[in-house]
Amino acid sequence: MAHDLPGWVAELTDPRRAGTLDELADRLVPLAEHAIDVSRRLQTQLSELNDPFKREALYGRVERLKSRAGEALDEITAEIAGSGTDRIERICSSFAERAGHARTLELRRRLDAEVVADLDRHRARVAGEVAARTSAALEDATQRLLTQVEELAKAVTALIHEVLPLAREGLTLASRISALSLRARQGGRGPIPPQLKDAGTQTSQAFEEAVGRLELEWAALGARSATVRAALRGAEESAYSRVTAEMTRCVEELAPEHMRALKEAEDRARTLFEESA
Repeated sequence: MAHDLPGWVAELTDPRRAGTLDELADRLVPLAEHAIDVSRRLQTQLSELNDPFKREALYGRVERLKSRAGEALDEITAEIAGSGTDRIERICSSFAERAGHARTLELRRRLDAEVVADLDRHRARVAGEVAARTSAALEDATQRLLTQVEELAKAVTALIHEVLPLAREGLTLASRISALSLRARQGGRGPIPPQLKDAGTQTSQAFEEAVGRLELEWAALGARSATVRAALRGAEESAYSRVTAEMTRCVEELAPEHMRALKEAEDRARTLFEESA
């Protein structure tokens, strides 16, 4: 098959194929390096798996939620503050086209005193109600988010404690292989004594079993890490959606009253316009 490695790879990495002490030592070196590499990759993966649960990451996640909620609230507040203003401005523009500058200024003063001031107080009250309910929803969503992260952190911690000994097992095996390679070097250049040959065979078998477990755990841990990242992101998005959903409900509940207030303000402005005309 296209992905098969050349035959000499096994020839130069399998201690059981060695015929002399030098060959045994040469074949043990890459095994030790391989065990170290797999162990370090596994340890790195465990560290990366734990990173999202550190204090800085948790603080950043909460602050990001607050920032996004604040931006959404600012947009709604701006819409509330600007609502009705364009209607009154159209009335003033229509009057200004027919009346002089002085009369237009007079109408503007009356509008500000008799209509706009009341409308501003109403809009401020509506915006305050939306802000208060948003704040309560944000507090509840933040607490729920922290609870979910804490539950996930406990599961991840248990996983790390379960897998970490495997990574250490790889390092211990690498040390054992290196020691055997040193014994072979010190033995000279002749044939391999039976005792060393048996040790090489046992070491090869231990290497295959240990590295097989490490490689399998490394692959599985990669999938688990992706799931953890997706879960954290999902919890954050869910928290934000709960806040915005409460904003939407609040606006919908206040909408009828707000529309009545805008219509009353427009009617009063038109009355002032007709009186001035």
